[in-house]
Amino acid sequence: MAGSKNAALAPANAGGGGANPARTQIEELIAKCAIGDRKAFESLYDATSGKLFAVCLRVLNTNAAAEDAMQDAYIKIWKNAGRYRVTGHSPMTWLITITRNTAIDRLRTVRGDKDMADYDDVLAAPGATPEESAIAASEAGRIVDCLDTLPDDRKDAIKGAYLDGRSYADLAERAGVPLNTMRTWLRRGLIALRECMSQ
Repeated sequence: MAGSKNAALAPANAGGGGANPARTQIEELIAKCAIGDRKAFESLYDATSGKLFAVCLRVLNTNAAAEDAMQDAYIKIWKNAGRYRVTGHSPMTWLITITRNTAIDRLRTVRGDKDMADYDDVLAAPGATPEESAIAASEAGRIVDCLDTLPDDRKDAIKGAYLDGRSYADLAERAGVPLNTMRTWLRRGLIALRECMSQ
């Protein structure tokens, strides 16, 4: 990502706690990142960097290495925001998974072929807890209901972008509209979804 290691990713803020927005707010920030909103990316960083830095530090043990890994993780988050599925894991689970895997990849590079079993204790148990699964299922149902309240063009755009992983250019071409129009549809559709989900 061009300019990814800017002030938003300054290591000086790496240890800061930041706010702890509700799940829907984190999801909204990720969705805005997917359509290239850099301010949303900075807000996402501010809101989550403390937790993600702690994840990196637990794996790598030194501040410098953890800061480097965290910056790499945020670059991946920016590039892959469009792949986040609101009907899957919680947003923090998604962010932590990317960050932990990035830190472990860096650890493998540093340690070479050392048996990674030595670091099993830093890995969270795979899969969601029963409570997380129940919450995800409930929220998925609400999202489907809220999607059905949108005009068909907005609904198809959001499903194409965030569930099917289609590019915005592809969606615009399929809908026969300019790219900027498609971005507007996505932005307004996400705002409407957020309002519906908050009721």
